[in-house]
Amino acid sequence: MTVKSTLQQQLEILSAARYPLHMPGHKRRTLPAPGLGCAAWDMTEIDGADDLHDADGILAVAMQRTAALYGSRRCWYLVGGSTVGLLAGIRALAPFGSEVIVARNCHKAVYHALELGQLTAHYLTPPVDAAFGIYGSVPPAAVATALDAHPQARCVILTSPTYEGVVSDIASIARLCHARGVPLLVDEAHGAHYLPFAAQYGWQGGAVAAGADLVVQSAHKTLPSLTQTALLQLNGSLADPAEIERQLDVFETSSPSYPLLVSLDGCTGWLAQQGCAAFAAWRARLDRFDAAAKKLQNTRILCCGADAPHPDFFAHDAGKLLLQIGAAGAAYLRENGFEPEMVCGPNVLAMTSPCDAEDALDRLADVLAAWDKTAAPPAAAPHILPAPGAVRCTIGAALLRPSRIVPMQSAVGQTAAEYLWAYPPGVPLIAPGEEVTVALAAACEELEKAGTRIKHIGGSGPDKISVL
Repeated sequence: MTVKSTLQQQLEILSAARYPLHMPGHKRRTLPAPGLGCAAWDMTEIDGADDLHDADGILAVAMQRTAALYGSRRCWYLVGGSTVGLLAGIRALAPFGSEVIVARNCHKAVYHALELGQLTAHYLTPPVDAAFGIYGSVPPAAVATALDAHPQARCVILTSPTYEGVVSDIASIARLCHARGVPLLVDEAHGAHYLPFAAQYGWQGGAVAAGADLVVQSAHKTLPSLTQTALLQLNGSLADPAEIERQLDVFETSSPSYPLLVSLDGCTGWLAQQGCAAFAAWRARLDRFDAAAKKLQNTRILCCGADAPHPDFFAHDAGKLLLQIGAAGAAYLRENGFEPEMVCGPNVLAMTSPCDAEDALDRLADVLAAWDKTAAPPAAAPHILPAPGAVRCTIGAALLRPSRIVPMQSAVGQTAAEYLWAYPPGVPLIAPGEEVTVALAAACEELEKAGTRIKHIGGSGPDKISVL
C-alpha cells in the first residue's frame, strides 16, 4: 500500500481549499499528458531516450515541434525554469567582463547573470505608472539613446510582458538593436502564451514574432505544463547556437527530468490541437469579467473595467488582473475561496490562463462586487518603486568587497552590498553597487507597513541593509 507523504497531504489540503488565481497555468485541471509523473517515464539517458544536452533523437524532434509552433529558428527545452534560460542566454551573448544594456525592472535571475559574468550594466529605467506604482513599458527611444551612448554593449536585455502584464514595443526595439548589430534578449517568462494564433484573440506583442534574438518563456506560468518547465527560443543569426548549448551545459542540470520534458512536449501537442478553442474561451471569460468590472465603484483593476488609460504602456496583457485591494482585499479573496498570485503593497495579482474553469472569473467578479460595496475609494498609489540610486560599481565587484550591516536610515548615501526585493515579483528595489537613497528607505518602510515582506539577501533584516 502506498502511503501519502506529509508534504503531499498538506499540498492536497491547500489545493482543495481555494481556487488558484496563480501559476502554474494548468490550474491543477489540465495536464498536458495523461498520467504525467508516471514512474515508468522517470528515466535517464538510456539508448533511445536521447540526451537533452546533445539531442539528436526523440528530444530533438520534440523541440523542433515546439519551434515550429512558435515560429522560431530553434527551441531548447528547459527544466530549470526561465532562470536557467536567462543565465545561459546572457552568458552566451555577453562574454565575461563585457557591457550590456538592461531594463532596470528585470527579474532577479538577470541580475544574477550580471553578477556571475562580472558584467557592467547600463540600466534603462522604465517610467513608473502613477496610478498603480508599477513600471511601464520600455520606450524604444530610450533603447536607441542607450545604444548610441554605449556602443560596446554586447546585448540588450528586456522583460516583456512584466509580472503585472505590461508589454513593450519589442518589434521597434528589435529593429533598433539589429540596425546596430546588437542582439536583443527578451525575458518573456510571463508570455509563453504569445503564440502566432493567439493574435486573433487579442494577445499581441510576442517577442518571437517581433524578431528578438533570444526569447525565454516559462511554459508553466500561463500554459498547461508542470512547474519548472520553460523554453528558450532562437531567432536570426546574432546568437550562436553552439555557445548557447555550451552555457546550458554549464547552468542546467545534467540529469533533466523526463516527466518535465514530456510535460513540455505534451503542452505543445495541446496547443496545436486545442489551443485555438481554449484561447477563444479564455478571451470570452476575460471579456465577461471586464464587463462586470465596469460596475465597480471603489475597486481599481489595471486596464480593466472603468480603469483610465495608462500613457506609459505600449500594451497590456488582459490575462493579468492587477487588483488594487491591498492585503485586506487579498484576505477577503481567500475567505471567499480564491488564492491570489501576489500581494505587494496595495496591489494584488490574479493570474488567469486558458485552463481556468469556465465559471472561475464570473465567481471572482461576484466576490469583488461584494468587496466593492464596503471598500474605500482607491487612494493614490504609494511610492513603492524608488528611482534607483547612482551606480557606483558593478554588482560583481560590490559582492567581493567587505561590508557591514547598518540601520536603513543611517545607510542613506552609502553603497549597497546586497539585494533587497519583494518576492514576487523579484525585481530588486536596490542591487549591490547602487547608492542607498532616501526614497529607498521610504519605499521599504511603506511596503513593510502594508504587510509586504522584503527579502534581504546579504544577511541584514527589517529596517537594516548591508553596505560597503
